[in-house]
Amino acid sequence: MTETDKTPEAAGQVADAYRGNWVDRLAPPATRPYLRLSRADRPIGTWLLLLPCWWGLLLAMVFDGRATLHDLWIFAGCAIGAFLMRGAGCTWNDITDRHIDGSVARTASRPIPSGQVSVKAALAWLVAQALVSFGILLTFNLAAIGLGVLSLVPVAIYPFAKRFTWWPQVFLGVAFNWGALLAWTAHSGALHWPAVTLYLAGIAWTLFYDTIYAHQDAEDDALIGVKSTARLFGENSPRWLRWFLVLTVTLMAVAVMQATLGGHFAAVLVALCGPWALGWHLQWQMRHLDIEDADGLLRLFRSNRDAGLLPLPFFAVALFL
Repeated sequence: MTETDKTPEAAGQVADAYRGNWVDRLAPPATRPYLRLSRADRPIGTWLLLLPCWWGLLLAMVFDGRATLHDLWIFAGCAIGAFLMRGAGCTWNDITDRHIDGSVARTASRPIPSGQVSVKAALAWLVAQALVSFGILLTFNLAAIGLGVLSLVPVAIYPFAKRFTWWPQVFLGVAFNWGALLAWTAHSGALHWPAVTLYLAGIAWTLFYDTIYAHQDAEDDALIGVKSTARLFGENSPRWLRWFLVLTVTLMAVAVMQATLGGHFAAVLVALCGPWALGWHLQWQMRHLDIEDADGLLRLFRSNRDAGLLPLPFFAVALFL
């Protein structure tokens, strides 16, 4: 090992971050612990928070057949907000889980349990991220602002869910897919049933990908008494994952049909290719699933960025048909 490898910056790398990520390579050393706290070195969570926003925005545009310049800002604002709110949520999660994280091999290197950031400094960082996010939220309509404020409830509850239920992934799904409701409302000014159905599809998708993710920690979680669907399902996880796959695709297809009701047949058909493409990718993940292969589980979990991107071009094309 060289002297460079022994620097505090190298030692501060988080175990499940991408090797050579931009935070470890390019960010000023003083900012790295805070960016790691926000998971900026692990962008998959931002994508998983953002993609339901984009689903909701595009499907809302298909629903009313209207696209405006403000929708471009909603598209961009959701991206910035997803980065910031994912960072704030992860900071809150690490504050509440700081004692648990120190007992799990994969999370012991995180900034708080490893001593890179104090709890007081983490709280200040959380508030800063939340305030900037709130500033973005204020550029949307009043209904969307109300939904954005309400989203803080599931965000606050989620870190504690694994202490009292075997289904913490449901709470994660409730929080992570809220953007489908918010972005729809930011475009249309009101909630409609297709948005609710799409939101439920997102929750089913979260149950799929986060059960895969949770299998990485199943043994450590069992030792410290942390609950998860991975522990609940055990070797039966593939069967449950297939049900979540079917539920995700079915609910998204229903949302598409609700949004395109009365529209051109070609638009309905193209939009329905979105859930089909998502389901195809989830089935591909099932074929490569090995719940004993931690590295493979992480790769499959990360591949859900690509899975979630697949419906977007179909929704976009349907808008113009």
